[in-house]
Amino acid sequence: MTSSSAPAPASSGASKPPGLLRRLTARGRDEAHRVSSPLELFFDLCFVVAIAQAGGQLVHAGAEGHGATGILNYAMLFFAIWWAWMNFTWFASAYDNDDALYRVVTLVQIAGVLVLAAGVSRAFQQHDYLMVWLGYVIMRLAMAAQWLRAAGSASGAERSMALRYACGVLLCQVGWLGLVVLPGPVRPWVFLVMAVAEMCVPLFAEKGSGTSWHPHHIAERYGLFTIIVLGETISAATVAVKSAVDEHSALGELLPTAAGGLLIVFSAWWIYFVVPIHGHLRSNREAFLWGYGHFLIFASAAAIGAGLEVAVEQEVGRTHISALSAAAAVTLPTALYLLTVWALHSRHFKVGITQQLVLPVTALLVICCTFLGHWAVPAAGLVSAAAVTTGTALTARTARGERTTSGTASAG
Repeated sequence: MTSSSAPAPASSGASKPPGLLRRLTARGRDEAHRVSSPLELFFDLCFVVAIAQAGGQLVHAGAEGHGATGILNYAMLFFAIWWAWMNFTWFASAYDNDDALYRVVTLVQIAGVLVLAAGVSRAFQQHDYLMVWLGYVIMRLAMAAQWLRAAGSASGAERSMALRYACGVLLCQVGWLGLVVLPGPVRPWVFLVMAVAEMCVPLFAEKGSGTSWHPHHIAERYGLFTIIVLGETISAATVAVKSAVDEHSALGELLPTAAGGLLIVFSAWWIYFVVPIHGHLRSNREAFLWGYGHFLIFASAAAIGAGLEVAVEQEVGRTHISALSAAAAVTLPTALYLLTVWALHSRHFKVGITQQLVLPVTALLVICCTFLGHWAVPAAGLVSAAAVTTGTALTARTARGERTTSGTASAG
């Protein structure tokens, strides 16, 4: 995570042709047409592999009636994935020079997340975090190397900031070793302490000086990752429906659930992208809150897909959990997604109490749908779609009112 308070150097390393080695200097915050690079898109796709593994294990835990344990393990593993992704994203927005060394170190981080993904099932089923810890360490050591390289090309306050980042990242890796060597009952507490410590590193490192991240680029990066996670949700639900139909020929029974799930995902996409959030990312405080809060957006979006899989398995009798539990696996992450998107940026673009209440009320109604049993997912989908329709109509009416007022004022 980074601050917007840093000066904006005119240099733009990534705009030059790729070279073997260049100075890793800060990019300008006012670069025109700044977009995600092919390496960043590849990075995102590889990280979604780990998210898919975590979501799959959450499905198994929910289907077996171990929802609470599954959610705890999912939160711990998702944090490691999200935090490594987020740190790279903000660093790249400020320092991506696209030379050969930068690319190689980024590919090392991708290798790390694949190692982490390979250890997800052992972490869920056997509480063995060795592979997860090893993959995380690979990613974080590569990130520390990037910060040390940035420090070598900087001076003064910027150099001190980069060194604080590198030291903070390296020190945290020692603490994470507790997940491997300490007894099982202690590990959730180790996770809690270390997660807080990790999130404090940017706050400490950027005190008094920050990096020159690009607001439009950051908003695009988060938006693209949201799309990829929602796409993984659709993929997971499709595989679940296909499997159920192949084994049980239950297409008629599953159609309402499939349609409801599709409406939920479509609505989730619409609600996230209805506002141009890059214009809101102006200060250090806004950037930290918005960036950190996306843990809940990404985690809940991925959990919706896991919940839809659980709901499909419950419909065809492949699990012995109740219809209420299966419904909650979809409605609760959906409600969390709606509330978090509203809190982080939708509310900043709403005019009047009616517009402000649309998403919170929708989240409450989605939770109420839980008690409809087998019809919970279709009902939640209809409620989500109604929220999109209502929000769009209210926004259009407000826009017409503003144009009318502006035209009257101009005529006067």
